[in-house]
Amino acid sequence: MVAELGLFVLILAFAATCLQAGLPLLGAARGDRVLAGLARPLAFAQFALVAAAYVALTWVYARSDFSVLNVVQNSHTAKPFVYKLTGVWGNHEGSMLLWVLILAGYGALLARVRSSDAASGLDETLRARTLAIQGAVAAAFLAFLIFSSNPFERVFPARADGQDLNPLLQDPGLVIHPPFLYLGYVGFSITFAFAIAGLIAGDVDRAWARAVRPWALAAWVFLTIGIALGSWWAYYELGWGGFWAWDPVENASFMPWLAGTAFIHSVRVLEKRGALKVWTVLLAISAFSLSLIGTFLVRSGLLTSVHAFAVDPERGVFILAILAAAVGGSLFLFALRAPLLRSSAGFAPVSREGAILANNIFMTVSCVTVFVGTFYPLVFEIATGSMLSVGAPYFNATFLPIMALALLLIAPASMLAWKRGDGGKALAKLWPAGLAGLCLAALALYLTWPKPVAAAAGAGLAAWAGAGALTDLWRRASVRASGAGETLRNMTTLPRPYLGMIGAHLGLVVVALGVLGAGAWRAEEIVFMKPGERIELAGYAVTLDSVSEVEVANYVSETAVFSLSRGGRALPDIKAERRFYPVRGMQTTEAGIRTGVFGDLYLTVGAYNPEAGHAVRAWYYPLAAWMWAGGGLMALGGILAAMPRRRAAESGNAAPHGKAAEGGPDRTRGAVAGAA
Repeated sequence: MVAELGLFVLILAFAATCLQAGLPLLGAARGDRVLAGLARPLAFAQFALVAAAYVALTWVYARSDFSVLNVVQNSHTAKPFVYKLTGVWGNHEGSMLLWVLILAGYGALLARVRSSDAASGLDETLRARTLAIQGAVAAAFLAFLIFSSNPFERVFPARADGQDLNPLLQDPGLVIHPPFLYLGYVGFSITFAFAIAGLIAGDVDRAWARAVRPWALAAWVFLTIGIALGSWWAYYELGWGGFWAWDPVENASFMPWLAGTAFIHSVRVLEKRGALKVWTVLLAISAFSLSLIGTFLVRSGLLTSVHAFAVDPERGVFILAILAAAVGGSLFLFALRAPLLRSSAGFAPVSREGAILANNIFMTVSCVTVFVGTFYPLVFEIATGSMLSVGAPYFNATFLPIMALALLLIAPASMLAWKRGDGGKALAKLWPAGLAGLCLAALALYLTWPKPVAAAAGAGLAAWAGAGALTDLWRRASVRASGAGETLRNMTTLPRPYLGMIGAHLGLVVVALGVLGAGAWRAEEIVFMKPGERIELAGYAVTLDSVSEVEVANYVSETAVFSLSRGGRALPDIKAERRFYPVRGMQTTEAGIRTGVFGDLYLTVGAYNPEAGHAVRAWYYPLAAWMWAGGGLMALGGILAAMPRRRAAESGNAAPHGKAAEGGPDRTRGAVAGAA
């Protein structure tokens, strides 16, 4: 009965979204406030109904109702209860329901936002059109759920037990990674809806930018956290020692992040100066379109990946139709209405706007390189029937140089004034950053020789970007300050968007250093070991103490215990496992990791050879933890940038800093909000 109720409320939600997609648009076109006003209650109804369906699916999972096919395929009585609950989104149908729930949640939040505050930039007509577009997107995916991916489908007769969840998903990473990733993916649906609403009205102005900017930052923050968590999950769970494999499904989340990064920079220019209207709208469409492409990749059956849902191609065709309608329709509307989005706000090539536009170009080109590397093998296979692999060498050769240019630009960009800047003066102020970059590059080259020189140069480039951000922060805070103490106090009074930008840029620098350390400077040993034998790696002495087998609730664990020492000092033991899940007949590797500020020791245990012992792989990853710390710092910067501005900072208290800063008061108050 609960399953039938869940399907029934999904059908009601579909009906509500169809009304939401039509009536408010009609009301906005006719100037009928009653019809336009229906957008808000229908958005609330959509969310309530989808939430009820999600609760129903969670209930049948919690009760292990094996008369529901989805539960049979993805659960088991012996599975820990927490994974019964999170396993709801560990499969295609359940994750799509979570996708739609988050989509409805964003719509309900937009419906709750007050439009009476002029600073929000949101008026009722814009809200009505935006919620209508959001309703159309939700209607398409609810139709997909109901007609092609029903999570409440019954199976007769009911099964005695289930087939269990994929063992790789029985991990805390499943609890936190997918929700954050979907909050980012789906968050760009609201910015997409704003863009289409603006195109329909033929009016994308500074008020529109103020309205859309918090939603863009929220989506970007969630996607940043989701990607960082996914990288961390792959690192500790898959046992291959890596944090990023340029897997097509990994790329599917990375591409909208790149487009979203360009978008949050571009929308700031539109909010501040009224420029880049067409470019901003195109980026809003692109970010969500790439999210839909990622959804198609994961669920079409085209890919075989640890991240992908194995589904039949018919479902892929359904998603492809949604993708074609959303992307094709939005680009067609863009082609018709873009000529109306003209801006009279000009700027010199050397200016804050010019630097942000250059940043957008770098982000867009890097996104295109990832897109080509992801889809070319698929197109090649479809066209020729032959398999082709595009891996890390391609991405390293194409993506990394572009990102190096982006890092090079970060420091001088923040020194330039709006409309027209002085490149020479901006660079002259950055001599401490240049010195920091040269020193770190030289130090890295000395410590890592004969590792690649390019990695040391990359470290210097990261130091240049980070020191440049700190130089600009200190310069702004020190205006009219009598000493270091007052300068530090002044930092807390600077505009939150500016502080968020600094935090996010520093986070990117930390991520870059972590990627360089773990990618270019790692050390590795592959040996067979018996209990009592020892190896040495990166200053660590690693001894295999014992290997034992123990039976747990739904798997059998083979656990290796390693004792560690460094410099003659004993360190806590670490454990590495091999797990066998009998229901699925699958084996997983659980790495033993000792994390430190300057590097990780990473151990896995493999197959047993009666003569040689257990296969052991040991890696040392310098600065590995910096990748996820940097991701957190980037997200924190985005959160800070999205917070409301302080009134004091926007008025008298900010003026002393702005007057002395290049470009006048607006330079300080209008510091680039956003991240990356």
